[in-house]
Amino acid sequence: MKIGFDAKRLFNNFTGLGNHSRTTIDILTAAFPEHEYWLYTPKVKLNGVTLPYIGKKGCNIVKPNGLLKGSAWRSYGVAKDIKRDGIEVFHGLSNEMPVGLHRLGIGSVVTIHDVAFKTFPDMYHWLDRKIYDKKWRYACNHADRIICISESTKNDVLRYYNVPEDMVDVVYQPVNPFYYTPMEKEDTPPYMLYVGSINSRKNLLSIVKAMEMMPKDLQIPLVVVGDGGAYKLRVKRYIAEHNMEDLFVWPNMVFSTALQRLYTNAQLFIFPSFYEGFGLPVVEALLSGCPVVTSNVSSLPEAGGPWAQQADPNNPEDICHKMVKLLTDTELRQQSIEGGRIYAMETFAPQRLAGQLMEVYKRVRS
Repeated sequence: MKIGFDAKRLFNNFTGLGNHSRTTIDILTAAFPEHEYWLYTPKVKLNGVTLPYIGKKGCNIVKPNGLLKGSAWRSYGVAKDIKRDGIEVFHGLSNEMPVGLHRLGIGSVVTIHDVAFKTFPDMYHWLDRKIYDKKWRYACNHADRIICISESTKNDVLRYYNVPEDMVDVVYQPVNPFYYTPMEKEDTPPYMLYVGSINSRKNLLSIVKAMEMMPKDLQIPLVVVGDGGAYKLRVKRYIAEHNMEDLFVWPNMVFSTALQRLYTNAQLFIFPSFYEGFGLPVVEALLSGCPVVTSNVSSLPEAGGPWAQQADPNNPEDICHKMVKLLTDTELRQQSIEGGRIYAMETFAPQRLAGQLMEVYKRVRS
């Protein structure tokens, strides 16, 4: 089968959507090497992350060669190239579909990651919200099938875009395959960990307030991996005003196995987000053998499963209580580590997710 992909984010984005695109191609090419994978991108930013996809076995890269370039080609010109190349199924990996593709007799799938611009509108400029809504709506109305990366996102898509439930499939977001090979724990000073953007939706300030409530002997440092703007300054200001600077470490962005090492050696991973399309850092922590405190809302119960401690993200006292439990209850802690890893290994196994994606493609093709 010839399967085409919107690969703009694969070659030009190095956070969430880009990671999803790359890992999707990785698990598909590993599980189903007999198929052809065509990667359509307006440009290629060549670096150590994208280099493995240049000449990757089974993959063909297609860039614009006509008058239309950039985003104009991606939205309005790529459909004819997809038709020319004999693509049987096209997968829009990041919430969008090429205009007019549905008229060319090519099976189509779109992955919707979240609708955060609707659930947290204050975080987005009004014009961006209009643009995103138009793109998401077009994709949902014109794709043959919709993939959502969690049941929570599926419920949001059904709520906001009024599509038939039977055309929506849930396929969880794949995790970088190296997380499935555990690292050896190292003898490091104790610390807790947060990984993610620093904005109001991710709720770092509630972690800070929860740490403030903890007994002094449990107040070990929190390593914060991520960046942000005004909200990050607000969090840092609160920390300074409450004389808590010694409890926080702010490294530069950490990627790949260096991030896996941070998960592996952390005493606790804390992620009380208000809203996530999936909650990838939670799964990365579980696979790394790190006990997790996360939220009891949105997709986080799906990501964390039965072994993560779920707290009310609006309640720092509840977050504090769950953190203290995992730091002090040795039996619960060990159960959380072992049970969480098994849950993540089974639920988010690359072979399983690749198989689910291929079933969607076959269904569209038939």
